[in-house]
Amino acid sequence: SHIMSEYVRMTDTERDQIDQDAQIFMRTCADAIHQLRTEAHKGVQSAQVKEHRTAVMDFIEDYLKRVCKLYSEQRAIRVKRVIDKKRL
Repeated sequence: SHIMSEYVRMTDTERDQIDQDAQIFMRTCADAIHQLRTEAHKGVQSAQVKEHRTAVMDFIEDYLKRVCKLYSEQRAIRVKRVIDKKRL
């Protein structure tokens, strides 16, 4: 109930700004992961260390993908609600 009342109080402009900020943040994270992946293997000679770092980068990248998917699903729900309101 309290959460819904907070949701109703947000304006569409605020939601749009959050969406825009979230998209920028997700792109920034993806770029940072890519850069970190590139830097992680420089100067490393041990195959075990390279394998470990690759696994960690894969895990982080997968986590970001799951967060992006969740965000996209939530945004789709919001868009559907807006469309449904306009139909009424």
